[in-house]
Amino acid sequence: MLVFSNCKINLGLRITEKRSDGFHNLQSCFYPVGWGDILEAIPSKTFAFSSSGLSIPGELRTNLCVRAYDLLKADFDLPPVQLHLHKLVPIGAGLGGGSADAAFTLRLLNDQFKLGLSIAQLEEYARLLGSDCAFFIQNRPLYCLEKGDVFQDITIDLSGYHILLVYPNLAISTAEAYAGVRPQQPETSLFNQLQAPIDAWCETIHNDFEDSLFPQYPVLAQIKEQLYEAGAVYASMSGSGSTIYGIFQAPVVLPNQFLNYSVWQGKL
Repeated sequence: MLVFSNCKINLGLRITEKRSDGFHNLQSCFYPVGWGDILEAIPSKTFAFSSSGLSIPGELRTNLCVRAYDLLKADFDLPPVQLHLHKLVPIGAGLGGGSADAAFTLRLLNDQFKLGLSIAQLEEYARLLGSDCAFFIQNRPLYCLEKGDVFQDITIDLSGYHILLVYPNLAISTAEAYAGVRPQQPETSLFNQLQAPIDAWCETIHNDFEDSLFPQYPVLAQIKEQLYEAGAVYASMSGSGSTIYGIFQAPVVLPNQFLNYSVWQGKL
């Protein structure tokens, strides 16, 4: 069985407080985007995992896809499979690529072996793998709270718009990004602000990580400004960086400054 595990962007991201467990509470809208990896599972005599495409750091045995298989294997009599991941989404890019791979592994195994797990059950397994993972079970626009794994329905439809994702080949770890944030409770509701027309978002919708990461990595602010100069109706950093995205009313001609970066463009 073959699946395509797409990534996500953040429409606004507010860090509201540090939790007693060391994590942070946040407010954000996660929105799925077409840039993705390719994951395949085929029957095998013994379990094995392999990857191609972009290099994945760390031991293969600790890969999130392997951990997802082990998680279900502990509760179900799963047959062994050969899992292969072709990695296309950059790592440390704020796009949730690894989280998507883990969630899509759960979904694939549930479908392939007819485990009968509900969306809620799959989300509970996904939460054990990472804060972003549960979002990719439903894989639709959701307003996300707490660690990003508690969901509220939100009506946002960006179909018809085009998006340009720019990754400046700069990996930013989650730990590095969070080290510079100052949690605070917002005065106004991000949920309500997202109901405004998209051309008003540039005045109100903000990613809190930009405050500390833009001074540290000036190229990120430069890319955001270049996207606005290219005609974006809204531009922002995604997640904890370092991908900057721009939302456009029509396909955009790639600025020359982006030719040495990893770029993806498509419809929302």
